[in-house]
Amino acid sequence: MAFSERVSRLKSSLIREILAAAQRPEVMSFAGGLPAEAMLPKVEWAEMPLSLGQYGMSEGEPALREALAAEARALGLACEASQVLVVSGSQQTLDLAAKLYIDRGTEILLEAPTYLAALQIFQLFGADCLTVPLEADGPDLTQLRQRLKLHRPAFIYLIPTFQNPSAVRYSEAKREAVAALLDEFGVTLIEDEPYRELTFDGGSAKPIAGRLKKSSWIYTGTVSKTLLPGLRVGYLIASPDLFPHLLKLKQSADLHTNRIGQWQALQWIGSEKYQQHLCELRDFYRQRRDGFQAALETHFADLADWNVPQGGLFFWLTLKQPLDTRTLLNTALANDVAFMPGEPFFPEPDNNPGHLRLNFSHIDPARLDEGLKRLAAVVRQAQAAEAA
Repeated sequence: MAFSERVSRLKSSLIREILAAAQRPEVMSFAGGLPAEAMLPKVEWAEMPLSLGQYGMSEGEPALREALAAEARALGLACEASQVLVVSGSQQTLDLAAKLYIDRGTEILLEAPTYLAALQIFQLFGADCLTVPLEADGPDLTQLRQRLKLHRPAFIYLIPTFQNPSAVRYSEAKREAVAALLDEFGVTLIEDEPYRELTFDGGSAKPIAGRLKKSSWIYTGTVSKTLLPGLRVGYLIASPDLFPHLLKLKQSADLHTNRIGQWQALQWIGSEKYQQHLCELRDFYRQRRDGFQAALETHFADLADWNVPQGGLFFWLTLKQPLDTRTLLNTALANDVAFMPGEPFFPEPDNNPGHLRLNFSHIDPARLDEGLKRLAAVVRQAQAAEAA
C-alpha cells in the first residue's frame, strides 16, 4: 500500500498512549493536561435553536466571532470580528498554520521545551525545528536574535503565558523585546494562549501579537481549559494578510466548526456568569497548586528543582541527577502512577534528558501524596540502578 511520504514522519502521541494506559481507576495520573471534572460547568441545552443542526459558516457563528473579538480587544489586541476564525479546538489552528507555511525542510523556530502536539504537527509536515532556550521570564534574547539573523524562519511559535510544559510566563520586557525582534526581521508570530485565564496571582499582559507593528501574526485560544474540552471550540485571530488563506484551509479541512459547541461557548463568553466561573476556577486550581507544591517539597526536594507556577496546569521538574525519564514510564505504571516524561517536548528528545511534566489540576487531592511518593521512589530506584 502506497501512502504519502508524510506518513513516514507520523509519530503517535506519547501523551495519548499514557492516558490510555492510565485509564485503570487505580492509576494516580499526573500525565494529561485535564481540567478537574468537579469544575466543568453545568451547561443548558433547552434553549438551543434547532437551526443549529444545519450547516454553518466556515468563519464561525457571527455573534461568537463578535464576542471573541471584543475579548481580544480588551487584552490589547487590535482586531475586528472579520479576523476571527472559530476552529475545532486551538489544536486545529496549529494544523492550519502548518499547512499554510510548512513544506519539507521549512525552518521554523520554537521554544525549547515546547508543546508536544505542536511538535507532532510541525514535524509531520516536514519542518526543520530550530529552538531557542527558555529562561525564567521568557526566551534567551541573545540566542533568539542569533537564530532570526541566521535562519529567517517561516514563523516562530510561542506560548508566552504559563507555557506548556515549563509554566514560564514571559515578562513585560521579554514580550516587548520579542515583538521588536520579530518586526526587525519580518518573522510571522504564532501565539498560543490556552492557559491565559488560569492565572493565580491576577497577572495579565498584553499579547505579543498586540505589540507587533509590521510582522504578520496568528493568535489562538480555546474554551477547553475554562469551559468544556469536549466542546472542541477554539479560535484564531489573524492579521488581515493571513486570514483569507486560513479560511480556505479551514473550509477544505472540515467546512466549519460544530455549531452546537459554538452556541454553548457563546452562552458564556463575555458574560457575568463566565467571570464568576473563572474566579471559582482560579481559586480551585490555586488550592490544588499549593497542595501539589507542599507534596513535592516532601517527596522531591532532594531529587529535582522546579519553579512554582503562577498559572496554568503544570509543574516542570528538572532532575538533579538527569536520566531519560521515558525509561521510568513502565515502572511507574506498574506502580499505578502515570506522569509525562520531559524528553518528547524537545525536537531532539535524546539530547534533553532529565525533566518531568506533572499535572496538578486533575488528581484527587486525597491520592496526591501517595502518587508523588510512588513516583519519587521510581526515580530513586532508577538513579540508584544507573549509578551502580
